[in-house]
Amino acid sequence: MRPRIGITSAPTVHDQKRIERLNRSYVDAIAGAGGLPVILPTLPAGDAAEILAGVHGLVLTGGGDVAPWRYGQKPAPEVYDIDTARDDWEAALIEAAGHEVPILGVCRGAQLLNVVAGGTLIQHLETDVNHRQREHQEEVVHPVEVAAGSRLAEILESRRIGVNSVHHQAIDRVGSGLRAVAWAPDGTIEAVEGSEGAPFVAVQWHPEALTHLAPHARLFVWLTRAAARRHPGLVRPEGFTPPDGSTAGLGHVVDEVA
Repeated sequence: MRPRIGITSAPTVHDQKRIERLNRSYVDAIAGAGGLPVILPTLPAGDAAEILAGVHGLVLTGGGDVAPWRYGQKPAPEVYDIDTARDDWEAALIEAAGHEVPILGVCRGAQLLNVVAGGTLIQHLETDVNHRQREHQEEVVHPVEVAAGSRLAEILESRRIGVNSVHHQAIDRVGSGLRAVAWAPDGTIEAVEGSEGAPFVAVQWHPEALTHLAPHARLFVWLTRAAARRHPGLVRPEGFTPPDGSTAGLGHVVDEVA
């Protein structure tokens, strides 16, 4: 059996209907890394432990801003799309995971992981590096330096990579049990990982949109392999194979949600 990887989704309202939204790229990245993607809707925090009992690894996806009062601050004018129910749910997933469930945090996911660990965020970046380039999400827009000897450097097999960038916030004070392991040219923290053996890797960029570039696909292979190592009998993924898109629905422009 392949590792089951839970992927968080984002509560959204479309045409006065409540839906859960998830970029297909996350699903394809996990499938390509040899895992079975399991989409996790936002549920009451009390359901977190039971949900995690059914998966072997977890992806915390991107999205709106983490509520600043979670790290003791008032919202800056630029803060947007706060969803306290999603914050509560994903925080509960992180806490229930402990050091047993491997976690890959992406953008907002990295920020929330840091906040849950007691860290803080920069609410709005204003530097000479343009960190918010939505129109280039599938392209490299700036370099990142990775710390020598870090888990992230081992995963990426490099200490310098190019990344995309679609965020306006970033990690400020690093939380307990985490350490910063990558930086943009302006000094912005671009990744943290668990210290003391915690199986957490969290990046500020969006690797699911860059799996056509080998270093980024390796993050998802790390997650599925880390999950398999903790559960004897699971198939250990060999590497990354882009999934066959012809087996999935083609989709359409959303004008109605059933």
